[in-house]
Amino acid sequence: MMASEVSETKLAARRAPIAGRRVRVMALVVAVDIVLINLAFFLGYYARYQLQLFFEVPDTFVAPYSAYLLVQLAYTILMLVFLTLDGVYRRRREGGWFEELYRIGNATTTTIVIVVAGTFLLQPVFYSRLLPFEVGLLTILLLSLARLARRAVAAELRKRGIGLDRVLIVGAGEIGRAVMRNLVARPELGYQVVGFVDDDLSKGDLGRFKALGGLESVGTALKSERVDEVIITLPWTYHRTIMGLVRSCQAAGVRARVVPDLFQLSLNRVDFDDMGGIPLMGLKQTSIPRAGRLIKRALDILFALVALVVFAPVLGLIALLIRLDSPGPAVFSQRRIGEGGRPFDILKFRSMRVGAEDQQAQLQDLNQATGPVFKIKADPRITRMGRLLRRSSLDEWPQFVNVLRGEMSVVGPRPGLPSEVAQYQPWQRQRLEVPPGISGLWQVSGRSDLTFDEMCLLDVYYIENWSLGMDLTIMLRTVPRVLFADGAY
Repeated sequence: MMASEVSETKLAARRAPIAGRRVRVMALVVAVDIVLINLAFFLGYYARYQLQLFFEVPDTFVAPYSAYLLVQLAYTILMLVFLTLDGVYRRRREGGWFEELYRIGNATTTTIVIVVAGTFLLQPVFYSRLLPFEVGLLTILLLSLARLARRAVAAELRKRGIGLDRVLIVGAGEIGRAVMRNLVARPELGYQVVGFVDDDLSKGDLGRFKALGGLESVGTALKSERVDEVIITLPWTYHRTIMGLVRSCQAAGVRARVVPDLFQLSLNRVDFDDMGGIPLMGLKQTSIPRAGRLIKRALDILFALVALVVFAPVLGLIALLIRLDSPGPAVFSQRRIGEGGRPFDILKFRSMRVGAEDQQAQLQDLNQATGPVFKIKADPRITRMGRLLRRSSLDEWPQFVNVLRGEMSVVGPRPGLPSEVAQYQPWQRQRLEVPPGISGLWQVSGRSDLTFDEMCLLDVYYIENWSLGMDLTIMLRTVPRVLFADGAY
């Protein structure tokens, strides 16, 4: 046997447990559905004949449960058939719960119509015309609740690194980075990016995403990284290459999917319209829309006033403790770069000794951050009070003054130093398209434990997918992060 055949055999052997696991999971889902469908039928019978909901049943028309066993069997079989035909058992990650509810409802409705039509033709001696509808409602309720519970459990397991699919991304252009930032921002989807390949070898690692070589390295990566799925993000000019990669993945037993190019634009940035039947395609505004900005600004002012007025005594006490702990002012001012590249002075409670910025060059070898950011976990310049303030994020409280000034927002990308912004790559400068924030998506996704590239990916994802709900979610998620000091130093 040749070496290539041996490697393919080993590759197939590694994939067998994954395929087997998926089959077992799907078999378990079907088994649970069978139990729930029959439970719904039993509860429907109980509601009709025992509870006699909606209409009473005369004693002469009360049917024993055994009279419905054949109907129950037919109902169960038909439900499984139409659930399969409606794609309920098709493996998908992105579809929402309401989509599953629609598919379950559609399958159940079809089944009920067939059951009612069948009983109308056969005309059994004992039969309730209301029973199928009660059974149908209970079936939809039980199956949809089971899906909701399954989604919650699966999302929690994926966040803990269980049940993840290992993904290789082909192409590290704008579309490739869009895929990466979506996967970073949404760990509940259950993907673990093992790396990316790109013909531009000058592109180094992007945070946790490792550069694994050029396009010719796809075959090697499939074998060495135990890839479960390949996401191809190449431009449309690589049509033949894309088709070749898809065939290679299929031959290796790996699922391959292609992201639509649309002239290198993400789908969420494309606006479709028509002019008398002629399709038109344009670009959506990539920043926060004007109406959204007005609402966001109103909420910023409200939150800032509450934070500064309600907690004024606490802030005064903190300022006093800072002055007692070390010489120097209680509030520290530092030049940062805000929206559109405009500089402003950010306010923070002082957490370091006076003159700490002048000592940074001497500590450069101790830098533990990636990219242009400078971070040291055990920074010797931090005061005793400063260490407490940083762990609790109370050092950032004066930035609500920056929010009132309109220089910052409660939620948004963190503002960078002028020296850091000068080193930004073109795609990283997208962080400057919105007002910087006190908290943000990357702060609630790992804080200082993330690499700089990952911070930028999450910030760009926030800008492209902004909504008021996202801002409120980030605010709520910030509270436990601050309380438990996850990733803060």
